[in-house]
Amino acid sequence: MTRTRHRSRPDGSGTTGKAPSAPGRLPVVGHAIQLWRGPIEFFESLRGVGDVVRVDLGTWPVHVLTTPEHVHTVLVGDGRGFGRGRIFDRLRPLFGNGIVTTDGRFHRRQRRLIQPAFHRDHIAEYTRLMSGQAEAMCRTWTEGREISVLHEMRRLALDAVAEMTFSGDLGKPAAAEVHRSLPVILEGMLLRAVMPKVLDPLPIPANRRFDTAAARLRRIIDQVIAEYGTEHEDRGDLLALLLAARDAETGETMGPDQVRDELIAIMFAGTETSATTLSWIFHELGRHPEAEKRLHAEVDEVVGDGPVRPEHLPRLTYTDNVFQEALRLHSPLLFTRRALAPATLGGVRIPEGAEVAYSPYALHRDPAVYPDPTSFDPDRWNDGSPGRLPRAHSYIPFGAGQHKCIGDSFAVAEILIAVATVASRWRLVHTPGTVVRELPAGIPQPSTLPMIPLART
Repeated sequence: MTRTRHRSRPDGSGTTGKAPSAPGRLPVVGHAIQLWRGPIEFFESLRGVGDVVRVDLGTWPVHVLTTPEHVHTVLVGDGRGFGRGRIFDRLRPLFGNGIVTTDGRFHRRQRRLIQPAFHRDHIAEYTRLMSGQAEAMCRTWTEGREISVLHEMRRLALDAVAEMTFSGDLGKPAAAEVHRSLPVILEGMLLRAVMPKVLDPLPIPANRRFDTAAARLRRIIDQVIAEYGTEHEDRGDLLALLLAARDAETGETMGPDQVRDELIAIMFAGTETSATTLSWIFHELGRHPEAEKRLHAEVDEVVGDGPVRPEHLPRLTYTDNVFQEALRLHSPLLFTRRALAPATLGGVRIPEGAEVAYSPYALHRDPAVYPDPTSFDPDRWNDGSPGRLPRAHSYIPFGAGQHKCIGDSFAVAEILIAVATVASRWRLVHTPGTVVRELPAGIPQPSTLPMIPLART
């Protein structure tokens, strides 16, 4: 039987002021076991319980928002009333005091300092680097010889970000460490974010692996920054831009530790988000040959035989539709915010200091917003497509408001160039018998993705 979603009245009248609790709560552990066993299914199930649902992770209560309207209120409408939440606090061993974890005046200052590095002129240069790296990757493939698409996309994204970030050979140790540490960090991020803090000191394998990988990565970035010395202004890469950045309002610059924290966040987002999304794009194209044909035809018309250039991107409209649809289907799993003052959402009272959470993954599969939400349908992104709310409300893969991803334009350009470069040379078909599942992580990962390159004539 289909459950009818509870809809709170906008003024909250007729409500008790308390959020309904997700079913299945157990003494002491709350909903932790359900979340551990199937986080994707758990968050999707909450939309049938209410607009604001209480979830207990041990003794930690969280109010999960299941409608685009309430999420928009928290991120944009009343964005100053909500700060970073528990997930971001719990990831400080990796990201430190960077833009990913901070709030308020300091956060705004850091955005001012970092934003020039993502000016369109710099993005054009970064995308030229990405195009070269994608062409180099394509030259390493052999027709009919199986590749791991997830591995190839991670290597591509990391090589491109490393070339963008560091000059010459100085960044090679850092790039190698990211290759080594990234899978470990990804495995541990979701667990670290939701498990009780009192468990952090326990020498369980998940804790040891996460803390060791985070410490290794921070240490090697510190070494690279130190080796840059005092002549960083002339290197012309991202690290040099960050070291030389000066706040136009205050004249302040960033110290080495702050540059390290920001650099780790940029490298992590620029590799993992891009690599995972690229992997899902090629998986979906392999499952939908008609969409693949349309994308190939567009790439042939727009790009031709040469390299993909930044000026091609506005004309790759169907390719962008494919990207948006793959990202909708395979979005980040969970983000949190903390109420900085008492608030009311959907008639539910949110006390100061309480945690609210939302799942872009579940929001992007809401049938009330996206008809036939589990189907891969790039045409739903055409202008004038019916049945969608304004994008700011219903589609937030990069967040929204004051904490929106600062590098979203770069990520879009990076992914489109990689897709078009591969599509101009190869078809990727699934290895027969392969079953691809989503594994829970910050962004759900393919369990395996072996594919076979076939040269396009």
